[in-house]
Amino acid sequence: MFSVTVRDHVMVAHSFRGEVFGPAQRLHGATFVVDATFRRPELDGDNIVVDIGLATQQLGEVLAELNYRNLDDEPAFAGVNTSTEFLARVIADRLAERVRAGSLGAGARGLTGITVTLHESHVARASYDLTL
Repeated sequence: MFSVTVRDHVMVAHSFRGEVFGPAQRLHGATFVVDATFRRPELDGDNIVVDIGLATQQLGEVLAELNYRNLDDEPAFAGVNTSTEFLARVIADRLAERVRAGSLGAGARGLTGITVTLHESHVARASYDLTL
């Protein structure tokens, strides 16, 4: 299996409901380093997994939809604990939509998976694996 990973970051504010979250129940900020890994079993006709420039651009555009937002105020997340794991899935799903729409180029149609990893800090991260 071949893979290419691109990286960006996003800054959000949010709060959580539930005692398991302790002080994070209060409004707080989070800065995530975000890795998006694109996978395929065979290289395309140009011997690449995906156009790295387009993958970087599309990740940036997906993250721009979340960046500097209070997620508690976003209608799409009403009543949802926007945990790191949840956000990894949201970003993966949005990238997959862009793959299907052709925004990562025709060669990206051969992708078989995307993994999005959000790094909360140097010691904690969460990922979501999506099969295309």
